[in-house]
Amino acid sequence: MVEIDWFKFEDKDYDFPFYDKNPYVPKWGWIILFFVFLVGSVLTISEKLSAAILCCIVFIVPVLYFLNWDYKAIFRKPSGRDILLAVALFVGYMIFAVIMSTILEQVGIVGGGLVEESSINIMTIFTAIFSLMGEEFIKFIPFIFFLRVIYKYTSNRKLAVIISVALVMVMFASLHVLNPVMFLFALCIQGFGSIFEFIGYIKTKNVLISYITHLCTDVFIYLIIIMGIG
Repeated sequence: MVEIDWFKFEDKDYDFPFYDKNPYVPKWGWIILFFVFLVGSVLTISEKLSAAILCCIVFIVPVLYFLNWDYKAIFRKPSGRDILLAVALFVGYMIFAVIMSTILEQVGIVGGGLVEESSINIMTIFTAIFSLMGEEFIKFIPFIFFLRVIYKYTSNRKLAVIISVALVMVMFASLHVLNPVMFLFALCIQGFGSIFEFIGYIKTKNVLISYITHLCTDVFIYLIIIMGIG
């Protein structure tokens, strides 16, 4: 693959798995991953710790199986630089969310109900350690599927990445919608906002980096709610 097929900010020591038959996933394998996506998505709805842990297992084990148990294709020990990147992306998202929320409120679009504040407690934070990894795979599995399909028919890696990210952002936003009126708010905040997590993953090819960004975001929000700030 030539240099032009990569984004300049990407670390080129690793590539996305599966999309270029690296390794190859048969059609029945994609069917299994689709089923895993459905089951895992249902499990993330639960606020129970046991469901969150099961969700991680349901997502991670099949993906590792199709990676021939090469866990380094998706998980690697983050370097200090990688952690700084994840934290910087978290800060970037928070700034983006505040600005975007303010703009949306000015035009009468609000997202009340996305978080049930009365249900947030310390246990919520502990459960999030596992449930947010599940949410990262809710984005990862569709991303690699779209990447595989689009790259197969275009042979254009950059285009495949851009389209796949866009599709997953819309899909991820829809999972946060409680009613159709809230879709635009969720699309702008949860959907477009997930670009910060995608940047971390696309650069490093390490799910742990997008996970750290996501974890920082949700834990920060939960702590603000618990402490009654804002």
